[in-house]
Amino acid sequence: MPTPVFRFAPSPNGYLHLGHALSALLNFDAARSCGGTFLLRIEDIDATRCRPEFEAAIAEDLAWLGIAWQAPARRQSEHLADYRDAIQRLAAQDLVYPSFESRAEIARLVAQREANGRWPRDPDGAPLYPGTAKLLSAGERPGLPESGAPYALRLDMAAARARAGELAWIEQGEGPNRETGTVAANPQAWGDIVLARKETPTSYHLSVVIDDALQGVTDVMRGQDLFWSTSVHRLLQQLLDLPQPVYRHHRLMRDSGGRKLSKSTAATGLRELRARGVTPAEIRRLVGLA
Repeated sequence: MPTPVFRFAPSPNGYLHLGHALSALLNFDAARSCGGTFLLRIEDIDATRCRPEFEAAIAEDLAWLGIAWQAPARRQSEHLADYRDAIQRLAAQDLVYPSFESRAEIARLVAQREANGRWPRDPDGAPLYPGTAKLLSAGERPGLPESGAPYALRLDMAAARARAGELAWIEQGEGPNRETGTVAANPQAWGDIVLARKETPTSYHLSVVIDDALQGVTDVMRGQDLFWSTSVHRLLQQLLDLPQPVYRHHRLMRDSGGRKLSKSTAATGLRELRARGVTPAEIRRLVGLA
């Protein structure tokens, strides 16, 4: 039986808060309790927002909490070739196409379509891709990315879904509506997802499944806000012939207004709590751990 492998994978685009502490501690405790391995992954593909000082703060905060990880940490920015290879494998199955609308143009297309009723949205509330790039002929597509125009590489969801067949995953945690056990995947709810952009040669969905496979991750323990993303991850795992981890989605830390703690809402950072004299033991209590 393989040694269980857990991971904590923050983005260095801000300081860690109590929500991160809960996830990191749950993964570290689970790995320690079963004699498994705990990994740290730095998800730094967004070069415009990720900064070295935030990465240094991640290591400092985790060490302060008493969390140790197997060195070295994997930095996604150092493994872009792995993601390009995965896209090429999907393209060889005729599952990838380029789209060239800007975000503003996509917003206008959505507005036009919603003149006749609400346009479908993904589980996160974002509108599905409304463009027609998939309808371009094979003769029209070659050379467009090389023209210098901004573009996104998208997964042809209908074709991918037909190739992969019915999918499910093993949930040993709990979804936002108490889903557990064997959960049917519904990747089509996300539409033609972006696999990469001109300025960012991979996406969260693609890089996370590649990283988990290459690092031998057996147990993915993460927040319930990513529960339905697992549908997309199971699809990509199937298409790329990657192993399927067990998933354990955990509760979220929320503020007094019921909102999930987030860097975007300026949730209080662990470094600020530490400066106030809060101890690691008190952090455990604040996140509801013994």
